[in-house]
Amino acid sequence: MFTLMNHLLNNIGYIIAAAFLFTKIKSAIEGLREEERRNHIIYVFFFSALAIAGTYIGLDYKGSILNTRNIGVITGGLLLGPEVGILAGIFSAIHRILIPIGEATEIPCAIATILAGVFSGYLHNRYRESVKPMIGFFLAIIVESISMILILGFSSNFDESLDVVRSIYFPMSFMNSLGVYALISIIQNTLSTMEVNAGKQAKIALEIANKTLPYFQKGESLDSVCKIILESLDAKAVAITDLEKIRASYVVEGIPKIEKTEIQSAFTKKVLELGRIMVFGKNNTGDLSDYLFLSKEIKSCIILPLFERGKVSGALKIFFDTPEKVTANNKYLAIGLSQLISTQLELEKLDALEDSARKAELKALYSQINPHFLFNVLNTIASFVRIDPNKAREVIIDLSTYLRYNIENSMKFVPLEQELEQVKAFVAIESARFGTKIKVHYEIEEKALESEIPSLSIQPLVENSIIHGLLPKRQGGNIWISAKVKEEGTQIIIQDDGVGISESVIHSLEEEIGSSIGLKNVHHRLKLIYGKGLLVERLSEGTKISFWIYRQEVEKR
Repeated sequence: MFTLMNHLLNNIGYIIAAAFLFTKIKSAIEGLREEERRNHIIYVFFFSALAIAGTYIGLDYKGSILNTRNIGVITGGLLLGPEVGILAGIFSAIHRILIPIGEATEIPCAIATILAGVFSGYLHNRYRESVKPMIGFFLAIIVESISMILILGFSSNFDESLDVVRSIYFPMSFMNSLGVYALISIIQNTLSTMEVNAGKQAKIALEIANKTLPYFQKGESLDSVCKIILESLDAKAVAITDLEKIRASYVVEGIPKIEKTEIQSAFTKKVLELGRIMVFGKNNTGDLSDYLFLSKEIKSCIILPLFERGKVSGALKIFFDTPEKVTANNKYLAIGLSQLISTQLELEKLDALEDSARKAELKALYSQINPHFLFNVLNTIASFVRIDPNKAREVIIDLSTYLRYNIENSMKFVPLEQELEQVKAFVAIESARFGTKIKVHYEIEEKALESEIPSLSIQPLVENSIIHGLLPKRQGGNIWISAKVKEEGTQIIIQDDGVGISESVIHSLEEEIGSSIGLKNVHHRLKLIYGKGLLVERLSEGTKISFWIYRQEVEKR
């Protein structure tokens, strides 16, 4: 019996060695933990091979084969489900029937092997992720017991078969059970180790992401991002490049600073050209010469491409002081970091483009105001040049005040108090032309005077009230300008008792700016800045226009 058990133990050793090597294939072992395993063929092949090998290296004992065939079938079925278990059982059963050894037991052994695949697959579905090595241990005992019963049942010579069963039952049931237990334990421990390492990687990646994200959002130097990566990976130097030059870097004390110069490294250029990760210094020290210029402490380097819209846009370079630090974990973590940086740089560029477009649109909107207003003022001045030169001089002074404000504060946020001074200069100009037909009243809270407001936000609205509200009335009318500070910000209201705005004008605010640019202009600018524009209401007498200067937007600026 001890001889038989020793033989089986040796065979189990071969199987475990093969399984150990299998676990070193990253793609194969990672596939074991996928929730949906689309490709079972690899695992069917592997566990079938283990089962067939268990038959080949078995010992011919009195017309029966002392084997470890069921170890592969049961392990495959328990870990991967009925597809792998049953197919591995069928293939190894067919093989058992076809070999010319132990013909008297080939049918019962083949049946038992197929049942091993069925039972293990069922238990996989029953217990899923909670499959324990002990389940495999006891299942192997059950399968071997069934195999022995079938051998006796199919035997033409019961006494001879009983003698064989007595000799091989305990060694095969115990050693196969032990083999299944050991094989499941090895694979599950490997998976657990991978999950722990993956968890650590995820934790480090999340920490790095949390630390670097504020720098990207604020548009600050990428040098700070390099510093965070360096400290997190225990590197000696980190650099980020674009396609032509080094954009950012950070090094530990004692290593010369990496200047933001043109890219000189042939390896970096190769990564930019090929668009794939390259590792130097781990297995081939001859590659060290390309980056030893930094320091003799540099012994290895990972260079990863950065992408923008699917095209290479730069590289991330991480330098270490030992080849051993170029681990698989650090490599995959670096890949994740390169993807993070690629995404953030792309978002940063998109934000910059959006901001640039926004500023360009605002600038265009501001520029539309000046010709419109200037045209009206020049008409006013022209009317006074001949009849009242002194008055014309006053209007010109008011105009110069207004234009100076406009030039100095274009595209700026200004205190409400300063904006109102510009409005008063405009009203003075219009009053010079229309006299008492225009009366403007100010209801401004003192604390509202310091509120920051986009320049040229109120004057076009006052102009609109005068031209389209008051002047069509024979007797003219009043305009009330109020500003009140509330929790969400400052509310500005321009109200008049003129003829009232038409509903068609209200509905056309969202349309592109055409000839009547004043009202629409302000509406569009406010929407660009705050997301909300003007609220225009037609009253029983006159028009009410209001908008908000939101506190959070002011604070950002």
